[in-house]
Amino acid sequence: MCLLGGLVFAAETKAAKPNIIVIYTDDHGHADLGIQGVVKDIKTPLIDALARSGALAKQGYSTAPQCVPSRAGLMIGKFQSRFGVEANGGTLDGFDKETTIASRLQKAGYVTAQFGKWHLGPTASIPQHGFKHVFAQNAQQPFSANITIDGQDRPMGNLTPEMYHVDACSRAAASVIERHKDSSLFLYIAYRAPHVPLDAPKKYLDRFPGEMPQRRRQALAMLSAVDDGVGLITETLKKHGLTEKTLIFCIGDNGAPLKITKADEPGGGPGWDGSLNDPLNGEKGMLAEGGMHTPFVVAWPGTIPGGQTYNHPVSALDVAATACALASIATKPGDLDGVNLIPHLKGEIKTPPHEALYWRWVAQSAIREGNWKLLRGGNREYLYDLGTDLEEKHDLAGKHPDIADRLRAKLTAWSAELKPPGLALGPMAPTWNNYFDHYLEGKPITRTPRNEGNQSEDEAEAPAKAKVPADTQGWVARNGTLTSKNGILTLTPQKGAAFLVRTGLKLNAPVTASVTLKTSMAGEASFAWRTDSQKDFVHANRAYFTVTSSDDWQTHDIPLPANGTIIHLRLHLPGGVALIREIKVPSTLK
Repeated sequence: MCLLGGLVFAAETKAAKPNIIVIYTDDHGHADLGIQGVVKDIKTPLIDALARSGALAKQGYSTAPQCVPSRAGLMIGKFQSRFGVEANGGTLDGFDKETTIASRLQKAGYVTAQFGKWHLGPTASIPQHGFKHVFAQNAQQPFSANITIDGQDRPMGNLTPEMYHVDACSRAAASVIERHKDSSLFLYIAYRAPHVPLDAPKKYLDRFPGEMPQRRRQALAMLSAVDDGVGLITETLKKHGLTEKTLIFCIGDNGAPLKITKADEPGGGPGWDGSLNDPLNGEKGMLAEGGMHTPFVVAWPGTIPGGQTYNHPVSALDVAATACALASIATKPGDLDGVNLIPHLKGEIKTPPHEALYWRWVAQSAIREGNWKLLRGGNREYLYDLGTDLEEKHDLAGKHPDIADRLRAKLTAWSAELKPPGLALGPMAPTWNNYFDHYLEGKPITRTPRNEGNQSEDEAEAPAKAKVPADTQGWVARNGTLTSKNGILTLTPQKGAAFLVRTGLKLNAPVTASVTLKTSMAGEASFAWRTDSQKDFVHANRAYFTVTSSDDWQTHDIPLPANGTIIHLRLHLPGGVALIREIKVPSTLK
């Protein structure tokens, strides 16, 4: 009888582990949830209902004003610069050595699944980071998946889209819930919305008639698709009696890119994504509030009291710490930087979850302690009282030098723990100086350069491009070295995922590119292109293929379904050392 009772207790304990769902939006400005009460044109009734069933964290933060570092911090639960992930375009070696929250939960018996945008290395390698199921669609092009849209197993490889990427991720997530309704689930649903390219279908655009900037209409439509997806997920949970067994986070990865002028440029490519950060100052790429103070909802009906607005600062780092606590996962000191939010949201702990929050992003760093925030950018420094000046309009450093000194000392001590250490890794790039001039200094800036030459703003902090050697077939390596011997090119990564670049082209499209190579690492590769009508690369302009790890030469012929004249190509490979015998691009020139 005692043995039977023990077995029953063990089964109940195992079943008691809640499902954990993380919904992560992309370049989603603070204003753009209806429940925030900031703007009237946004329509997110289902996310608003989710927030009313739990807590709207009004002081919710991501860990960076850019997607790669913020996603790395979320997945590991530790500030990303502790393991060397500072900004887009840098190395992911440190991330690859860390243990993700998915891996921890998988070992604790959870069924884990990833949907949508990954951006932390090859998507074909996502299972190596703890995800059993992968459905990595973030555009209308082939994507890595080891399940179908209906949640059925398939070999990992490219899958052709069946639905709009936001809808497809929602459908696949609901299918996994259906399939594993009797298991503990960890779902990471990372919608690529409202990030450019703005690509909402007519169904969602029609929900927003009337006069408005077209880019605003696109952002509203994409977020409406996300809202529908949240509704499908919550309805699926309700159908199976899982509502009170499921903790849901809904968080933005960083603020919206406004490009200062919010220009309503034609097309859906680079530029303002149509989202808004109001009333916050600044935008993506800044440690001002507009860069990383994001929508943040936490709901667990029956456990977290509903209808509350939580006003203490919280961080995306808290997701992993909360999940580990709920799953009874033991961690060592230094494993996690976050806090279990549940006792705070239940009212069991009245004090703030964090004594202070800290950030560093390349040339910028910041600390928030209570309502005081110290913000540094290059040699500039600002002090704000966010309790009375959330818009960061009034610099109080001169009025309260003692507070600035104290916060600077704490920020300096914290930054010494990072990899590499320091308050900043270099001087401010021109783009970010313009942003600081405009938002924090009030200087008029009529137009922000989108890029320097062919360099996107996401790469503005990256090293300058190398000159083209005469013997590399016109290609240049980024994040690595490219050498030539006996007509064979060797691409050796130095940091992150190395790729090859070729500029100065004038190719009639559509065309086919061909590469013959050997590589030490199998995985997803791609050709990306930019046409003469585009100022930067866009997600849609990429053709994927899969390479194998082999001592034999392999040739891949890849159609590039471009429109217009291709002027710039990139060849992305999965990693490791690659030997390249030939890269052919059409000789037809305009």
